[in-house]
Amino acid sequence: MTSAGSGLSVLQTCALSLLVFTGASQFALVGALAAGGNPFTAAAGAFFLGVRNAFYGLRLSQLLALPRAVRPLAAHWVIDETSAVALAQPTRRSVRMGFTVTGVSLYVLWNLTTFVGALGARAIGDTDAWGIDAAGPAVFLALLAPMLKTTRERAAAGLAVVLMLGLLPVLPAGVPVLAAALAAPAVLYVEGRRRGAASDSDAVQGGGR
Repeated sequence: MTSAGSGLSVLQTCALSLLVFTGASQFALVGALAAGGNPFTAAAGAFFLGVRNAFYGLRLSQLLALPRAVRPLAAHWVIDETSAVALAQPTRRSVRMGFTVTGVSLYVLWNLTTFVGALGARAIGDTDAWGIDAAGPAVFLALLAPMLKTTRERAAAGLAVVLMLGLLPVLPAGVPVLAAALAAPAVLYVEGRRRGAASDSDAVQGGGR
């Protein structure tokens, strides 16, 4: 519904849902396009948000041990939910079953509800008048909030928000999202420097004893 309300047709909305099976990337892409951003910039922001799935895939490839012909299809289903279910299983057989059942059910339901939502948005007409334009950011925050479990993650998220809001008035739509990605390496750098300073301090104190 958010995608269709942003100007995409029902066909384009369904194609996006079929080909980009990760909610955060879809909402980022649609949000940037709705704000008038360049399609390539919007796609780049969506890509960076989906990079985490590649790290899931590195671990799942070892656990699933699928034939080469099946791996490209399975890679399309590597998302937070399928990874969580698969990683919780004790045997390879149950890993494959959990991954497959979760992937099939979510993929079917996700695309079915996308189709229904796109038709609903078309029937409503002006979705902004109903406040549906706020649905994208709200859903994105709902997806993100449960993942922020450590101080490092919260600091990176907070810095990303500051960067994006600060750059939003001066950069084209979609670019602030890319700039916000710099928050993660910045937080890791500061944390590394802090740990290095703490180690040096301990070494000095230890040598003085």
